[in-house]
Amino acid sequence: MKTDVRIVEIEPRVEQEAFRTPLVSGAGIVRTHTRLTVRARVENGLGHTADGYGCTLLGYMWAYPSDTLAPEERDAAMRDVATAFCRKAAACRVQAHPIELFLELKPELPVIAAEVSRRHSAPCHMPTLATLVCSSAVDAAVHDAFGRVNDICAYDGCGREFMARDLGAYLGPSFDGCYPADYLRREYVPELPVFHLVGAADKLTHADLGAEDPRDGLPNCLQDWIERDGVFCFKVELRGRDLDWDLERLQQVAATASRGASDYSLSADANEMCEGPGYCVELLQRLQVDCPDAFARLLYLEQPTERDLTARHFDMHELAAIKPVIVDESVTGPEELELAHRLGWSGVTLKTCKGHSACLLYIAQAAQARMLYTVQDLANPGLALVHSAGLAARSFPLRGVEYSARQLVPWAAPAVQRAHQALFRVRGGRIQTESLSPVGLGYADAALGAPA
Repeated sequence: MKTDVRIVEIEPRVEQEAFRTPLVSGAGIVRTHTRLTVRARVENGLGHTADGYGCTLLGYMWAYPSDTLAPEERDAAMRDVATAFCRKAAACRVQAHPIELFLELKPELPVIAAEVSRRHSAPCHMPTLATLVCSSAVDAAVHDAFGRVNDICAYDGCGREFMARDLGAYLGPSFDGCYPADYLRREYVPELPVFHLVGAADKLTHADLGAEDPRDGLPNCLQDWIERDGVFCFKVELRGRDLDWDLERLQQVAATASRGASDYSLSADANEMCEGPGYCVELLQRLQVDCPDAFARLLYLEQPTERDLTARHFDMHELAAIKPVIVDESVTGPEELELAHRLGWSGVTLKTCKGHSACLLYIAQAAQARMLYTVQDLANPGLALVHSAGLAARSFPLRGVEYSARQLVPWAAPAVQRAHQALFRVRGGRIQTESLSPVGLGYADAALGAPA
């Protein structure tokens, strides 16, 4: 097709991003991350060229857990894989749709990771999830450039008019004749509710505040976040190995939320720490008795058990019959999502840092399997937040979009924030999408060319 593109040039840029306050979860404590921004230049079949952009944090704590490698070693390894993948993508001479281009390049990721591991002093056997994060900014940049060079929205470019192959080529014969655009909205919704992250160490009320809290004008407890932004959807980080603590935490968050938000919603994330689904079954049973309002407002549980679905093949049907249970880290490809569905998981979390192309495939799979899905930013700021919001606004996620970047990296990418003020300003618990451009992935022109 004349709209198909080939990659002409890839330019990566890495910068260090410091979190406002440490993020404490079951996986550890995170204070800083490396931000990767990629500019991709593409050429379509008409000989026209355009630049596109992608951005992500190289989240080693989430994507690359390790008991043997220090944080700086994992961060360095992910930087090396990301830059090597940029070189590989720049050398690709295939002309195709961005989804096909990414799937053409994806098999190179384990090869690149193995080469990087050999060069490091300590073996760094990088998991697939981490390699996907390393490649995601390239994938996003190519989708954005594809839209820009053809003067269309990148989401509109995923229909039959612009794709030589249908989803049957990637997901099997049950998707013959179907395209990603068939499962998307035709335009951006005007506003999105946001999920506020309540970390395991976050303070809830004024009574919890102390002299150690930052004095930078931003809220330091959940009560103040609710008063300032009107947030009413809350993602609660749990320990996953301390039933009494988790139960009390949910009740405390519910009590704080109910005082400031009359129609609040909860989700809970144990970050893979639960020994098995039985832990969550008991947690929910006790929550229903001890705090029926919190139980009623709990929308779903996220990835309570280990990320390797094949390790013990946990059957999630009993848990899912009580509350939806959403898979996240376990899914690194369509095959894993199919397995999750068979095991009884209710839905999947979409994160653009796992790949835009992958998100489009998962949306189609979820729709056909009648599974739920959520969209989460994983604290990705700047252009990455615009990307996440755009994906949520063009699809049908449960409730809204997680927006934790405003809590953890609130001052990142000021040029992007100025160009997309309505996206970065939460009012009444919602963000407005009016600044999303109708071309590419929605980035305003004023946001491009500046630090992302």
